[in-house]
Amino acid sequence: MTPDTRTMRERMLAGDLYIADDPELEELSAVSGDFQDAYNATTSRQHAERSRLLTEWLGAVGEGTAIRPPFHVDYGRFITIGARTFANFGLVALDVAPITIGDDVQMGPNVQLLTPTHPVDPEPRRAKWEAAKPIVIGDNVWLGGGAIVLAGVTIGENTVVGAGAVVTRDLPANVIAVGSPVRVVREI
Repeated sequence: MTPDTRTMRERMLAGDLYIADDPELEELSAVSGDFQDAYNATTSRQHAERSRLLTEWLGAVGEGTAIRPPFHVDYGRFITIGARTFANFGLVALDVAPITIGDDVQMGPNVQLLTPTHPVDPEPRRAKWEAAKPIVIGDNVWLGGGAIVLAGVTIGENTVVGAGAVVTRDLPANVIAVGSPVRVVREI
């Protein structure tokens, strides 16, 4: 068997098990922390500064997108957000794997987008191994306040996710989904 010579960052981005306290990943996190601190310290009148910070910090940000502080991420650079998207206070987007958010998405307060996963087996978990799966949010999705989207989930365009829902599986386009775990209650 050939030993795995990839860096922890390469392993992380491939969705494989990796150790998060690797020096390269810690530096990426520290740089992101500097942006996060600066962003979260802006005032409500500093729209241009917020836009500048998001553009420099995240992987891509579409025109007219607004995120109200506080905003918390792991790295930032693995998040892409389309145009005219709005996130209310308290967005948590843990981008250990890519997070892709479409155009015209609306997110209520305290939404969580959580890409990390951890081994069920206690020994690798104790040894601090983890992995991640990407999240994709389609165009014109509305995530109600406190909604949680888990690793590996894709939400189709125009879908509405009710407040407090826990999205554990993919949702198709054009539906309303609620609950924990989330279930589709009707088509739009």
